Amino acid sequence: MKKKRKWPKYLLIGFLLLLVVGGIYAYSVYSDFTKAIDTMHEPVERETPSVERTDIVNFEEQDPFSVLLLGVDEREDDRGRSDTMVVMTVNPELDSSKMVSIPRDTYTEIIGRGTMDKINHAYAFGGIEMSMDTTENLLDIPIDYVVQVNMEGFEDIVDAVDGVTVNNTLAFDNFPEGEIELNGEQALDYVQMRKQDPRGDFGRQDRQKQVIQGVMRKGASINSLWNYKDIFDALGQNVRTNMTFDEMVDVQRNYQSAVTNVEQMIVEDGTGETINGIWYYMMNDAELAEITATLKEHLELEEAQE
Repeated sequence: MKKKRKWPKYLLIGFLLLLVVGGIYAYSVYSDFTKAIDTMHEPVERETPSVERTDIVNFEEQDPFSVLLLGVDEREDDRGRSDTMVVMTVNPELDSSKMVSIPRDTYTEIIGRGTMDKINHAYAFGGIEMSMDTTENLLDIPIDYVVQVNMEGFEDIVDAVDGVTVNNTLAFDNFPEGEIELNGEQALDYVQMRKQDPRGDFGRQDRQKQVIQGVMRKGASINSLWNYKDIFDALGQNVRTNMTFDEMVDVQRNYQSAVTNVEQMIVEDGTGETINGIWYYMMNDAELAEITATLKEHLELEEAQE
């Protein structure tokens, strides 16, 4: 009888130990996460956005929002250029996201300079703010948030989520056709290849979006909790965003399913043109109008624009 009576006591002690260990782990995760966010967070000062919003995005009410993803090739004593420019809209009510890559050589007005140039030069001229303004002007939608990724540290982020899986449609170098696993170094080579691709920069854009989606899927999975320190370190060192800690928590809580359910939109009907000896990509007006209309509808801006 005495031995039997000890079991509830042992169970209670074990349960309390689990609570303590769980609490320490949760606090450690929270502490490391807030430190990473503090490093990543950089407010964006914009005098007048190119496209004004009627209402401010409210994450608690699950409003749709947009984000500009910039993959920046930073250089010593040089701000560098945004060789990767992806616009993503997220709508939790529709449980979906839409993603479109903007060709880096796109000929457009650089807002803030009053000149026409390649869109990726906006970052070199005026950093994140000019990139946001120029992208807004091109797509005629508000850009609510921006995420800048240092491409030199991109492989660290992929390694932090323990690699990604992509479906390769073009065999090249050491990358066979079909579903393949990529570590950080391989992922960087995979997204940077362009010359061997018959589609040139467009094929490169598709590979970039594949890897971005792979990172998002792995980062949102429960398995990522076990290597959270590596993930937070990689993000803190290589990512900058104007999204606050509270906003990230709200997105994780209210938008997680929509963020991982991504539909890719393709830019492919434009033409190349050489001006003063420099090659530019001229977007097709009809295709651009269709993309703009789709993104506005996804952001539920149609009524606001009428």
